[in-house]
Amino acid sequence: MCAAALLSSCHIYKAYDRPEDITTEGLYRDTALVNGTLPEDTANFGNVPWREVFTDPQLQTYIEQALTNNADLRTALLNVKSAQAALMSARLAYLPQLALSPQGTLTNWNKGEVTAATYSIPVTASWQLDLFGQILNPKRAAQVSLKQAEFTRQAVQTQLIANVANVYYTLLMLDRQLQISESTADILKSYVETLEAMYDFGSVNSAAIEQSRSSYAQVVASLSDLRQSLTETESAFCLMLNEPAHAVERGKLEDQNLPTEFSAGIPLQLLSNRPDVKAAEMALAACYYNTNSARAAFYPQITLSGSAGWTNNSGAGIINPGKLLANVVGSLTQPLFYRGANIARLRQAKAQEEQAKIAFQTSLLNAGNEVSNALALYQNTTEKVYSRTMQVNSAQKAAEDTKELFNLGTSTYLEVLSAQQSYLSAQLSEVTDTYDRMQAVINLYQALGGGRE
Repeated sequence: MCAAALLSSCHIYKAYDRPEDITTEGLYRDTALVNGTLPEDTANFGNVPWREVFTDPQLQTYIEQALTNNADLRTALLNVKSAQAALMSARLAYLPQLALSPQGTLTNWNKGEVTAATYSIPVTASWQLDLFGQILNPKRAAQVSLKQAEFTRQAVQTQLIANVANVYYTLLMLDRQLQISESTADILKSYVETLEAMYDFGSVNSAAIEQSRSSYAQVVASLSDLRQSLTETESAFCLMLNEPAHAVERGKLEDQNLPTEFSAGIPLQLLSNRPDVKAAEMALAACYYNTNSARAAFYPQITLSGSAGWTNNSGAGIINPGKLLANVVGSLTQPLFYRGANIARLRQAKAQEEQAKIAFQTSLLNAGNEVSNALALYQNTTEKVYSRTMQVNSAQKAAEDTKELFNLGTSTYLEVLSAQQSYLSAQLSEVTDTYDRMQAVINLYQALGGGRE
């Protein structure tokens, strides 16, 4: 009873429990204030299948390709298989180790004519009794390491889905900005042609023509930058699909339809939904079992070994045919002179366990921050989109009215150019704001563990 109490106090048999000082209170920031529709309930946007979030058929096809071909995800899957093999090895440590050890000897005494031939064909076995957790704790560590590898694979998958969606929508944003800029360039080109015709009749001076040409050239120059950004973004997108760079077929920004109502769930769900948080906790559990293994090294190691087989050497003379040979040995190894090394190993394991605990708490806080930031980004960009729509409508009306006034001779070319540039800027900003709101949805979905299925 005393020995059992002593071993229990040393935790060498105790399974991992989450530390009591790891809490989830206050992880979300003002979630109930975002659009007034985010109470902390048990529903969670992260539990929605990714096909119901990203409904664009072309995007769904690309996500499926990425889940099949992406190099990072395939590497993470191989890590899972490696952890499975390590767990199998740890489980097999409970079984006896068997080996066939045939031996043969030829012996000649003093250059005699007779050479003695002896042989033995034993099967040896060794079995360590796991009385002090020397096998139990490594097996448990291998189990949680397997879970950590699987959660890491899920984290790579959620990140991959979010990245594919983000880059796809980036392409749609650049397409729309290029379309707006090209349309504006055509309008400015017609302005230049109109002013050149008016210059021939002496209605405007050369300064007006040069100013209009400058504005036109500025917009045309921006087209090259947009096309370059499109090429680079397509290349990055193809890399995620593990394909050579090529043109990417895609839809239109205005046709996209992402969810507009969300629930962040309760903060505790981050512990069960976020794969990276779960992986961090499994890393802590693995360190906990490594600490238990370091403690178990202070206790005796009991091993039963034996052999059985045939030999023609009984110890007294050469006998054929061989006789049956068997022996059994029990051994106990108690650490004495390398106790200092065990103490150092235990201290190192405790330090690593504390580091893993800090990393787990940090990952949980980081997850909460990502949820809060995504919610705030969606709220702010939604308000910006509404305001930007009003700005675009007003800028469009101002550009049209200024052009009419110029045709009537009551407005100057500078006012026309200024109004057109304001309209262009408002349109480009509206596209960017729309993309930012879409990105906020993607970030929130990933922050809540979406796409892990």
